[in-house]
Amino acid sequence: MDSHKNYFETNRITWDTKVNIHSKSKMYDLEAFKKGRSSLMAYELDALGDVKNKLLLHLQCHFGQDTLSWSRMGAKSTGVDFSKTGIELAIALNAELQLNADFVCCNVLETSKYIKETFDIVFTSYGVIGWLPDLKPWGQMIAERLKSGGTFFIAEFHPIVWMFDYLKTPPELCYGYMQDAAIYEEYEGTYADKSAKIISKEYGWNHGLGEVVSALTEAGLHIEYLREYDESPYDVLPNLIKTEKGMFVTKDKRYPLIFTLKATKH
Repeated sequence: MDSHKNYFETNRITWDTKVNIHSKSKMYDLEAFKKGRSSLMAYELDALGDVKNKLLLHLQCHFGQDTLSWSRMGAKSTGVDFSKTGIELAIALNAELQLNADFVCCNVLETSKYIKETFDIVFTSYGVIGWLPDLKPWGQMIAERLKSGGTFFIAEFHPIVWMFDYLKTPPELCYGYMQDAAIYEEYEGTYADKSAKIISKEYGWNHGLGEVVSALTEAGLHIEYLREYDESPYDVLPNLIKTEKGMFVTKDKRYPLIFTLKATKH
């Protein structure tokens, strides 16, 4: 943790700034969300089913839309994020919508220092593990926070996606599938508002699927499935094409865009 402190701090400052932009963006559509629109996608809804009365921990929750969407479905949800601005907005939304979610501000790898409760479900999704330099402590923390018989679910962008430098046109294959070194990017705007007048400064790490699976199994979890899809629910990469089902695909569909994984703790 300490060796990556400066990286985390740079990322945290960027995400604090992103919260103000994302909460006003068309992509997050906060007004529609307040009126009842769920922010959850079909993959996680199908995987987790009925969450009523379940204790659910949402890792890297940004400003809490998914956490609150699970709460609307009857879960007792807790969201974790390292952005103080994000957590403050999540708490305000929870109060405004009269829901019963809890929110904790901390680095996700330190979740067990701040939360001692165990959960029926641990959930995380879309653009999360790339912010973590090492998945072993991540997998261990998930196992610590799951009840016996509990379920972990992740929907995430496929590691192949992160091998490209999207700041170049056309995107250029630049980074290793299993690259240990941090990847630094500095660019104007964010994925939710490319015209936003901020400079995003970010450190990220690539993790292959083998690393994801091993981090979880070595922590004692049983993998139920690992699935890959050549479509994404988010239009966050250049030149994606929208399908009739509302998903986004590359022109040639040569590689997967997302994966989902479901695991259980015995």
